[in-house]
Amino acid sequence: MKQKEILLFGASGQIGRNLIRKLSKNNHKVIAVTRNIHRNAYMLKTQANPGYLELVEINSFETEKIESLMERCSICINLIGILYEKKKDDFKTIHTDLPDMLSQKAKKYNLEKFLHLSSLGIEKAIDSEYAKSKLEGEKKILQNFKKSVILKPSIVYSVDDNFTTNFMTLLSRLPFMPLYYNGQTKFSPIHVSDLADIILKIIESNRNNFTLECIGPEVITFKKIIQILLKLINKKRLLIPIPFQLAKLSAKMLQLFPKPILTEDQLKLLKYDNISSGIHETNFDLGLDAKKIFENEVDKYSFNWRSGGQFANINKIS
Repeated sequence: MKQKEILLFGASGQIGRNLIRKLSKNNHKVIAVTRNIHRNAYMLKTQANPGYLELVEINSFETEKIESLMERCSICINLIGILYEKKKDDFKTIHTDLPDMLSQKAKKYNLEKFLHLSSLGIEKAIDSEYAKSKLEGEKKILQNFKKSVILKPSIVYSVDDNFTTNFMTLLSRLPFMPLYYNGQTKFSPIHVSDLADIILKIIESNRNNFTLECIGPEVITFKKIIQILLKLINKKRLLIPIPFQLAKLSAKMLQLFPKPILTEDQLKLLKYDNISSGIHETNFDLGLDAKKIFENEVDKYSFNWRSGGQFANINKIS
């Protein structure tokens, strides 16, 4: 396989780190953009084979520096995204303005392709600022650069995620778990290594100019996810459906924390299923299987939240 030089934005997140490992293992050099090279370098340098990773610090929309990197690369990947706003218009800046600018530069330098990570299940969520900013970003990209690929994953999970780990922490501490919308919202969780495999295959293919929904092999309700997590950490908790107004009040309070578990905007998103829409192709349609089963994979790191930790399931010798 001919080596490609790949410009990667959002390298320090769980997807970025896994993707760096996958790309370097397959003979692709990665130029990883980070906002804080001193904080992230020690972690990122352990992900790649020697000589296959270059780190570059960019703190904002430094267009000249970005253009100099685009000139060197054949592919650009944007994984940058946020789950909540720290200040007004953060969603617009990160999810709309940044991909708009990057896709324009990709066109200017005639890149082989531009890959952008968006989100699954947002088409109907017109009452969510997160969803609106993501959809507007997709629209800008497709207008700017025809050789673009929009990736729309469901929940991406792993030992480094902010989903299963946060919920297992909550479940280990709280006596009950509120179920929003009766816990009936559906998800198709995909393991980060399966998603990295899909991205690699798209990079090495000749296809572009399409939108792909990235899903795992299962459809699981929110309630079932919580039940699985409880089983894995050996806990029993009350699962209590709560009325929307009470849920809204709790979200209003939780979003005041520095790293909120739930915001009012995220509560709006939870109304909508996070599964294949039928509008776009999925990875399975392209023969790109995601095989990892949610319960099996989370079981591998759930011991961190069990009483007794990694020794919780070891039978005592009498």
